[in-house]
Amino acid sequence: MAPAKLPVRPTTDFAKESLFNILNNYYFFEDISVLDLFAGTGNISFEFASRGTKNITSVDNHPGCIKYIRKIAEELSLPISPIRSDVFKFLEQSASTRDLIFADPPYDLPLEQFEKIAQLVFSNSLLTAYGTLIIEHSKHTSLEHLPYFDKQKKYGGSVFSFFENK
Repeated sequence: MAPAKLPVRPTTDFAKESLFNILNNYYFFEDISVLDLFAGTGNISFEFASRGTKNITSVDNHPGCIKYIRKIAEELSLPISPIRSDVFKFLEQSASTRDLIFADPPYDLPLEQFEKIAQLVFSNSLLTAYGTLIIEHSKHTSLEHLPYFDKQKKYGGSVFSFFENK
């Protein structure tokens, strides 16, 4: 159980299960590399690791979140590399491509910040040839106007917007 004092809003189990059911149709989890942005408690990273993903990087700016992810990853020998960084700075400086990038920023971020995530991922070529960016956001935020937008899936108050590198 994650420490109560961490400033997080974990993806609900229902939404997470639905997301992974979708991803299971597109990916062999053992063969992909994943970047988990605004990783929080590492909920999504741990889910990928439990499904066999061997190359996972979790980025969050909160030291407590990174400490927690590192602790659990070490205890369970999970292939997760936690990095403490501002997500936007990380995206600006990263040179590694990933098959899947998952971003779960705070729902109350300004729309421009959600847009900046997608813009940085695509302008810096951070996805592999057929890679996917998934941004989780509130049902009150729309990202359909952005380049590379493919589809969205809604689960209660949460929405997953999918962007494809085609």
